Amino acid sequence: MITAWSFAAFLSIFVLIGLSSVYFNTHSSKDYYLASNTVKPWLVGLSAVATNNSGYMFIGVIGYTYTVGLSAFWVMAGWILGDYIASHFVHRKLRGMTEKTGEVSYLGVLANWNGAILPGYQRLAALICLLLLTAYAAAQLLAGSKALHVLFDWPMWAGAACGAVLVAAYCLAGGIRASIWTDAAQSFVMISAMAVLMWVAIANLGGVSSTINALQDVPNYMDWFPEDLAFPGAFGAALFALGWLFAGLSVVGQPHVMVRFMALSNNDDMSRARMWYYLWFVAFYLMATTVGLLSRLYLPEVGSFDAELALPTMAQTLLPPVLVGLILAGIFAATLSTADSLILSASASFTHDLMPKNIERPFLIKAATLGVCILALAWALLSAQSVFAMVVMAWSGLASAFVPMLAVLIFGGRPGQGTAIVMSCVGISTALIWRFLDLHNMVYEGLPGIAAGVLVYWLAKLFTKKTTLAPALNK
Repeated sequence: MITAWSFAAFLSIFVLIGLSSVYFNTHSSKDYYLASNTVKPWLVGLSAVATNNSGYMFIGVIGYTYTVGLSAFWVMAGWILGDYIASHFVHRKLRGMTEKTGEVSYLGVLANWNGAILPGYQRLAALICLLLLTAYAAAQLLAGSKALHVLFDWPMWAGAACGAVLVAAYCLAGGIRASIWTDAAQSFVMISAMAVLMWVAIANLGGVSSTINALQDVPNYMDWFPEDLAFPGAFGAALFALGWLFAGLSVVGQPHVMVRFMALSNNDDMSRARMWYYLWFVAFYLMATTVGLLSRLYLPEVGSFDAELALPTMAQTLLPPVLVGLILAGIFAATLSTADSLILSASASFTHDLMPKNIERPFLIKAATLGVCILALAWALLSAQSVFAMVVMAWSGLASAFVPMLAVLIFGGRPGQGTAIVMSCVGISTALIWRFLDLHNMVYEGLPGIAAGVLVYWLAKLFTKKTTLAPALNK
């Protein structure tokens, strides 16, 4: 009972914070999707990190680490390093181009970069976004439902429905401003919950030294690389790490994360926003991976146990009811902070990028948001995939579709509409085929997907040069 009251108290705070944003709403599409570019750097950083570190971190990463052991640290290292490298090249230019184009959506900025007008590409990209962002949002609702199933024995549908109702309530009230404000509050609960569980777990094992010794006693669990590498030796290890580096680079292809930086009040404050983002990101990911390792000591039965239930099960074992409520609130906060961002970005794809004319009426914009929320809930209830698999699939698909285009634009390329469409289609198709053939066990599918998209641009550029040079040479 105490756990339920503790959990309900945190959720009430989140919802009230989100609903309070209605008083600042100017009822325009720019305000609904970009908060009229008035967001402070610390809010941008904390909101972006909460959006990025979703239920995937609490449920997916901990479950993955529980299964594979220390080699999961390469996922963390590669992801953070790739994210950091990408941010040096992209964030400031994307925010500047948002202001220059006057667009309110991530896809709108890409399609109208530096005066280009690519309506066909924008609509195709919107369809891709709608599909993958909805799948991604479904994964977040599923992650929350798994936690509630373990702790309260709720049926799986109930937790997902609860999350969908809460997200819809404050997104409809304040749009992205509500999302950013609640994300910032949720980021504090997320990192506090993870820190408490890590500290209690290590203390109960007798301290750091005793914990390390216990982990080393688990056969093959503290190996730096997994046993099933695609290639033996250093080459296989490097390929494994490189794949996760590209997973981090893939962040710039995620509309729901990048729109936070697009909403920044002043482009000169980008360094401060990135500082907040990486301080929180590194600390949180390190603690999450550590908790994943510790969960194997407390829950040693690997066979029939669903690894993605490791964290809530471990919390129930170790913590008093009031702190279990904190952990559950942290998990739910993580799922909500990403689900709301995904649903708003998918809504922008529909109202601003897919439709022949931009929808500006507040009622229709909010109706689109509600429709996407219902679709995500239905997907969550019908899906048989794990949270980890759903997130990685959506993440790599978005990256393969949009990172090649953004990278080419950032470095001065100007693909035409036909080239842009082929880049996205080839990129995402390569990633999906890679996963279908189970080659993602060798290397993260985003790497070949992004590489294929960029290769299309260079081949198109080379072909264009030859066709323009041939008539001149024949004269």
